Amino acid sequence: MANRLQAVRIDDVAAEGKCLIRTEEGVIFVESRSGGPVAAPGDVVDIRIVNRKKQYREAVVEKIHSFGPSRAEPFCPHFGTCGGCKWQHIRYDEQLRFKGQQAVDHLTRIGKVQLPTVLPTLPSQQTTYYRNKLEFTTAEGRWMTDEEVRSGIKMDKRAVGFHIPKRFDKILPIAHCYLQPDPSNAIRLAVGEYAFRNGLTMYNLNTHVGFLRTIIIRTASTGQVMVTVQVAEDRPAELAGLLDMLKASFPQITSLNYILNRKLNDSYQDQDVISYWGKPYIEEQMDDESGQPLTFRVGPKSFYQTNAGQAFELYKITRDWAGLTGSERVYDLYTGTGTIALFVARRAKQVIGIEYVVSAVEDAKMNAAVNGIQNTEFLAGDMAALLTPDLFQKYGKPDVVITDPPRAGMDEAVTRNLLLAAPRRIVYVSCNTATQARDLAILDELYEVKAVQPVDMFPHTHHVENVVKLEKRS
Repeated sequence: MANRLQAVRIDDVAAEGKCLIRTEEGVIFVESRSGGPVAAPGDVVDIRIVNRKKQYREAVVEKIHSFGPSRAEPFCPHFGTCGGCKWQHIRYDEQLRFKGQQAVDHLTRIGKVQLPTVLPTLPSQQTTYYRNKLEFTTAEGRWMTDEEVRSGIKMDKRAVGFHIPKRFDKILPIAHCYLQPDPSNAIRLAVGEYAFRNGLTMYNLNTHVGFLRTIIIRTASTGQVMVTVQVAEDRPAELAGLLDMLKASFPQITSLNYILNRKLNDSYQDQDVISYWGKPYIEEQMDDESGQPLTFRVGPKSFYQTNAGQAFELYKITRDWAGLTGSERVYDLYTGTGTIALFVARRAKQVIGIEYVVSAVEDAKMNAAVNGIQNTEFLAGDMAALLTPDLFQKYGKPDVVITDPPRAGMDEAVTRNLLLAAPRRIVYVSCNTATQARDLAILDELYEVKAVQPVDMFPHTHHVENVVKLEKRS
């Protein structure tokens, strides 16, 4: 078999945003290399086979001869090198179509469940500047373009930006990011300029030496801004200088924090967050259409949907499909910080939220108190251990279950116990339609899929959120 194929047409997109070519020898999954040409469906391309499997091959794009009709002009100069917004070269209406098709393919091929007509993917009202949280890495590992390498000019290897795909040790400096609204870009650039001007060292991801690690910026619909700086070395004077600069330069910042993390990785959920100035949280607001907008306190470690505007649309679908009349006992599985539970609580008799992250449950209880909602109960623990007949005996069986699990989906024991609880309705929200389909295959023993709504939470990426309404067979 040839290692190179010339002038072949890209047929479609596949899982994880890869392109797909169908041939007589089987399918070929096509990826693009950082800095190389990026293909889209309909393009005619030259490819090089890089991996052969029993049922498929993998390839990279070497040249694009002509563009297909799904093409759009990328808006970001970092497109093709940065790992974010990988689909900005595809028209937005085509992105939505591909995402909807992905949901249908998974539910039918993996789940093998009978589907009603799947609704068109719900578009995001904002396709740029839609994220309320970004984490930027500061490191001594700047990604250099081919031109910079060939020039031989010595360059400062410190960088503030995003990881290059598949290269944990290389950081792409970002001039302007289209994902998060102001003042995100200005804050990131100011940190970089201050570090360069004052000789602050940046963390080396290979040697694990250096001071400055990451900058986490959170913005809220209320206008509040949180900045959390993560450092690897205890240098109080240098840290205070940086934080004081941010405080003085950006009056929009209402919560300024830092983390001293000496671990070999940047994860900080197990680290102490120190409040340096302002409140230790910011506040998000969401209208639940009750006349009393919900307020959510979001801390440095809190989970909150990163596309807040689209989260409102997602939650409305979830609540409407739950069919609440005010008399139902609702179980909200994988409740996180209780956003969905609190969003539906005013239309239910009782909501019981279950979550394995203890700090998230504490956030949920606090948010219930802030909003004066008293008909919720939040429990912390392993889902499979908690969701048992003992729980049903203590709190009563649910009339409605809302479940929004992580990408891995629900543990089979959880799914089986849902069949024992036998609520009359289940609303299943998923960020991974493949694992959702697997779980629906089990629930199919008792439940029928009544409605399917893909929702675009992350424009210009292959990710899709999917909501499925299930009703118990009579």
